[in-house]
Amino acid sequence: YSTFLQRAYDQLIHDVVVQELPVLFAIDRAGCVGADGPTHNGSYDLSFMRCLPNMVIMAPADENECRQMLYTGFQLDQPVAVRYPRGTGPGVEIQQEMTALPIGKAELRRKGNGLAILAFGTMVEPCERIAEELDATLVNMRFVKPIDEMLIIEMCSEHDLIVTVEENVVQGGAGAAVNEVIAAHGIKQNIANYGLPDRLLQHGSRDDMLRDAELDYDGILNFITAQIDETEKEKRVNTA
Repeated sequence: YSTFLQRAYDQLIHDVVVQELPVLFAIDRAGCVGADGPTHNGSYDLSFMRCLPNMVIMAPADENECRQMLYTGFQLDQPVAVRYPRGTGPGVEIQQEMTALPIGKAELRRKGNGLAILAFGTMVEPCERIAEELDATLVNMRFVKPIDEMLIIEMCSEHDLIVTVEENVVQGGAGAAVNEVIAAHGIKQNIANYGLPDRLLQHGSRDDMLRDAELDYDGILNFITAQIDETEKEKRVNTA
């Protein structure tokens, strides 16, 4: 479980990362877990793993991609983490053939206009529907580390607004990795990060918790439309 890996952080660093051992961490119950309460939510793993050298971190969008990512990680001669949620996937077809993914490469799911949504892991599925509704570009980021820098730069050059969405706390999470790429390349870009709120999430089903965190379809859509409105307002001010 993601929450149990917190207890093993010292071992993760000293016994695996420092020695550069080829250990694959299959991290279950990442994000909102449900009725076990705030002690069992996997809210922080992207943040506490992303800072570790030589780590590869993947977040699958569905059950088939999870399977392929576990296969990919098993082939690598370094520490790897694949983090996935409690429960079931969205119900995609499972490919029997195992195929290693290109390391650090995202997947462009949809090409749109004005807005690019960079979604990580479980957030790809609700963001697909939102991208259709808003005619937005949607990227399944797949890798949190190494992150797809070239694609991020490309998205900046083609879109007025970028929104990152993840089922991890915003502080130090996957969206922060996108921010770092943009800052490192000196790009001026409207970007907003969305994820789990800066508070403890209480008991409830996984769906209830996502709703409470406003990280369900409606919550994400409301956040993104507010960001679009702000971007449009800023454009009107700058051209006035």
